[in-house]
Amino acid sequence: MKNKNCSFCHTAETEDNPILAGENVYICKSCINAAHKMINGENDESEKPDFDMEHFSPKYLKSILDEYVIGQEGAKKVFSIGVYNHYKRIFKQKEGEDTTIDKSNVLLIGPTGSGKTLMAQTLAKFLDVPIAITDATSLTEAGYVGEDVENILTKLLQSADGDVEKAQRGIIFIDELDKISRLGENRSITRDVSGEGVQQALLKIIEGSTVNISAKGGRKHPNQDFTQIDTKNILFIAGGAFDGIEDIIARRVGKNVLGFNQNQEKLDDRDNLLERLEVEDLISYGMIPELLGRLHIVTTLKELTTEDLVHILTEPRNALEKQYKKLFELDDVELTIEKDALEAIASLSIKRKTGARGLRSIMEQVMLDTMYELPELKGYEVVISGDCVNNNEKPVYIKSKKTKKSA
Repeated sequence: MKNKNCSFCHTAETEDNPILAGENVYICKSCINAAHKMINGENDESEKPDFDMEHFSPKYLKSILDEYVIGQEGAKKVFSIGVYNHYKRIFKQKEGEDTTIDKSNVLLIGPTGSGKTLMAQTLAKFLDVPIAITDATSLTEAGYVGEDVENILTKLLQSADGDVEKAQRGIIFIDELDKISRLGENRSITRDVSGEGVQQALLKIIEGSTVNISAKGGRKHPNQDFTQIDTKNILFIAGGAFDGIEDIIARRVGKNVLGFNQNQEKLDDRDNLLERLEVEDLISYGMIPELLGRLHIVTTLKELTTEDLVHILTEPRNALEKQYKKLFELDDVELTIEKDALEAIASLSIKRKTGARGLRSIMEQVMLDTMYELPELKGYEVVISGDCVNNNEKPVYIKSKKTKKSA
């Protein structure tokens, strides 16, 4: 008999967690209990959420990531283990035990559009925990123009709808961490308020401490009301492209990257160089050792290939091809994107060095005129070929056979 999986949490059926089958839908005992508590208001907000730790595993988390993130097998495995250990520490560790497990924050290193933010968003949504995403470049040392580091916690509290307990088990994703590296080894007497100063300010909240924040954000003022947030159970995930760090790694391992014939080798060997990344390379890049000491899990993401980007366009649950087909379907128009068009879109994104993030803008550009005329194309099939992408040719409009039959 084929194993059944819950349509809501995707858990496989077991003796302890039987599954009720309906018409093309399944629901497990855990989800039924959760729904019952929600409907009848039996949830005690002071209690921890009901994580089914018996079925919660790194392999399970990776399977969730596989549905949305293409490629990056090594990074997804490391990331899944880190998230699993973090929440296992919260929900399984008993108070008063002799051995206390410290939390493990994560540092994701990879090029733009490789899936760093998507990995964090996907698991946060699946785990139903609040997530705050911030750009490190907007942060400055306290008292200077820009956002205070504590404002990250304000965003997390707002994401948790003001629920402090829920926020204290959330996820904070800090993007563009490489942009706050030190200005250089030759320090001047002026303060690096958006570089090392921010790194120093991040130390306090990442390690785990009780921080007073303004519920509404903005600068702190005397006599205003503060909310206390304990960050010891907040998972911090940092990401950055760290452009140029391959040269630092290459110099350390003694690889010659100079000369006319070596430049291409350096570019082709980028992923292999990143796999040899050490903490000392990040320190040489401009990150302070104290901050790196609090980002315990470091994993690298590879640059996406044309094949990877084609898979991203077609395979994930929220794939762009599926989204646009649905968008056209709402106007009773059938959309067909030929394989050579998908490959052309992927190649153009690689040429622009925008990764998966740039795919949508290219699709919008290719289909701009068609979407402008879309309401008038009811009953037609729109076919987009590689020439539409490469040579800016107009898509082919074909009268749908289904419409002719119905007529």
